[in-house]
Amino acid sequence: MIERTLTGRLVALSQKFQVVTLTGPRQSGKTTLVQATFPELPYVSLEEPDIRQIALTDPRGFLANFPNGAVLDEVQRTPELFSYLQRIVDENRTIQFILTGSSNFLLLERISQSLAGRTAILHLLPLSLEELPPGDASYERVIFQGRYPRIFDRNLAPTDFYPAYLQTYVERDVRLMKNIGDLDAFIRFVQLCAGRIGQLLNYASLANDAGISPNTAKSWLSILESSYIIHRLQPHHRNFNKRLVKSPKLYFHDTGVACSLLGLRDESQVNLHYLKGALFENLVISEFIKHIYHRGDNHQLYFWQDSLGREIDCLLVAGEAMTPVEIKAGKTLSTSYFDNLSYWQSLPGAPQTPAYVVYGGDRSLQTSAGALVSWRELDSIPG
Repeated sequence: MIERTLTGRLVALSQKFQVVTLTGPRQSGKTTLVQATFPELPYVSLEEPDIRQIALTDPRGFLANFPNGAVLDEVQRTPELFSYLQRIVDENRTIQFILTGSSNFLLLERISQSLAGRTAILHLLPLSLEELPPGDASYERVIFQGRYPRIFDRNLAPTDFYPAYLQTYVERDVRLMKNIGDLDAFIRFVQLCAGRIGQLLNYASLANDAGISPNTAKSWLSILESSYIIHRLQPHHRNFNKRLVKSPKLYFHDTGVACSLLGLRDESQVNLHYLKGALFENLVISEFIKHIYHRGDNHQLYFWQDSLGREIDCLLVAGEAMTPVEIKAGKTLSTSYFDNLSYWQSLPGAPQTPAYVVYGGDRSLQTSAGALVSWRELDSIPG
């Protein structure tokens, strides 16, 4: 088993909360992690139809089988259990339940109704670069391969794994969350999203290209976000005396999923693709998100862009501390990489904090304008 960064936080919270809820995309390693971390608890998969039927028809009798608690996997399939869990943990202060689910929306909806204040919530995304270092692999290979554990555990080709993964996602998770009549239209919509990585979200344009209404586009984006397929990166809210954009940017939680949707069949195609820079940016953004989620931090991630198009790709915000980061796919140093950072730091009210450029090269260097950081050494950036 690959050691997961989240393990320590998971254990720590289980000692403070009787219920710990672990969410994340399907096949991100949730089941493996909780079984390895809590071997003393019985494991129950609520994806199994016969087990799920018992839990739905006789929830009180079902839970009585676990007097010391259990790991309940894919618990969003049995939302009726939550109100019964509330009573059990209120009456028994020693019992422990670990819940997992691949639909953040359905889980949080039920938690807010029944388990608010009684459960800690953690998020497990696919493997990070610190959990599975890239070794000698190029970033093009890492982008194409993605970071889902099963690819590495079973030595699967991305072209075999991702089409099957996406089909399973659509047939199970999407149908569970919303009754979408035309699944082919939904898949085309997701493919259009992949073509907009790193761009400001224009809901009307996206809806028009997909042949759906803007409200439907917003609803489908919410489905993709709650099931950990996409992430909408929000613009930073502080104005620094300039008019700022208000639309979020679109990224995928895993670049392998995005490459599959874009129809890429080989890592060499990443190098020639018109979205190469956006895919590299997506890789770095997703690593920052994993860094936050897998430590259970309350840090925030934003971008900054003014009305003239000047932007900072990423702002790492921790309380009052703010770290600006530019992301460049180039593998050789260019002084122009720091232009936007220098402009941003010159604005009245902008924090005078160290600036960083993450680039596609292998060496990290300190320059007079700021630090140039290799994509392999993202952990050297504070925040």
